Amino acid sequence: MNQDKVIIIAEAGVNHNGDLDMARQMVREARRAGADYVKFQTAVPELVISTFAPKAEYQKETTGSDQSQLEMCKAIHLPLSDYAGLAELCRAEGIGFMSTPFDLVSIDCLAAIGMDYWKIPSGEITNLPYLRKIGALGGKIIMSTGMATLAEVETAVEILEHAGTPRSHIWLLHCTTQYPAPYESVNLRAMDALASLGCAGVGYSDHTIGTEVAVAAVARGARIIEKHFTLDRNLPGPDHRASLEPDDLAALVSAVRHTESALGSGIKDVAEAERPNIDIARKSIVAARAIRAGEIFTEENLLCKRPGNGISPMRWDEVIGLAATRDFAPDELITL
Repeated sequence: MNQDKVIIIAEAGVNHNGDLDMARQMVREARRAGADYVKFQTAVPELVISTFAPKAEYQKETTGSDQSQLEMCKAIHLPLSDYAGLAELCRAEGIGFMSTPFDLVSIDCLAAIGMDYWKIPSGEITNLPYLRKIGALGGKIIMSTGMATLAEVETAVEILEHAGTPRSHIWLLHCTTQYPAPYESVNLRAMDALASLGCAGVGYSDHTIGTEVAVAAVARGARIIEKHFTLDRNLPGPDHRASLEPDDLAALVSAVRHTESALGSGIKDVAEAERPNIDIARKSIVAARAIRAGEIFTEENLLCKRPGNGISPMRWDEVIGLAATRDFAPDELITL
């Protein structure tokens, strides 16, 4: 992953609704939008969700209450055998492949495929066997931290370290686990707290409506941005409503690229783009009226006017009291 630029992860998740053709189309749309990675969610639902697990309120709002959480997830997940083909398609399309495993079997599946980064979702940050298994792989990790205290995040990082992954290989994503997330719940300043843990860096996984919060996160130092996207927000399923459509995703990519470019070096100096305007916008000392040779320069016969290619007004005190060496017409630049 090239950390000279912000990494943008297009989170396809389960927005393919269990349809492989739709998942393949999402790969192409993410690449067209300019995302660096497209990310899916890999799971054996029966290993992730018990028959007693209720749906979240947002899932009830988007998919109804007829199914259980397990039944819903079984209907929208792809079989493990589909992910190798999706990874191959990503390579062919020129976009990075990622998928979040939600159980130990899915970790094995994705390990066989190979990924640049392991993505740990917020819900697994307190899953000790899961964290140990991913940590033991020794790869680079991106961990979302929704619903977690700073102490819980630090504990998870320590588990990953003790299992075999150095802290320098772990990226932490600030996140609010609600779909959509209310703006007042976002707390972007919490990225500063995550940065204090000394990991590889921080980013932001955005569940708000729109793109402005993700762009603001980049301005605050996020080096990874993750955002759900869908082919159509009106499709059935739990996450479509809080997702971007392809054109919106492309607009986010453009806004992030503009923002990271605008952040610059942090050194306050003259920008090359503005250098031609120095003489246009700044002022010089000029004659306020006709001045005869030998006349003394005073605050009454001098003014500061554009252009700025003469004596700088910062030398005003130096010029006042000197004698004119020649005649000056009104508005003429003073020379010494």
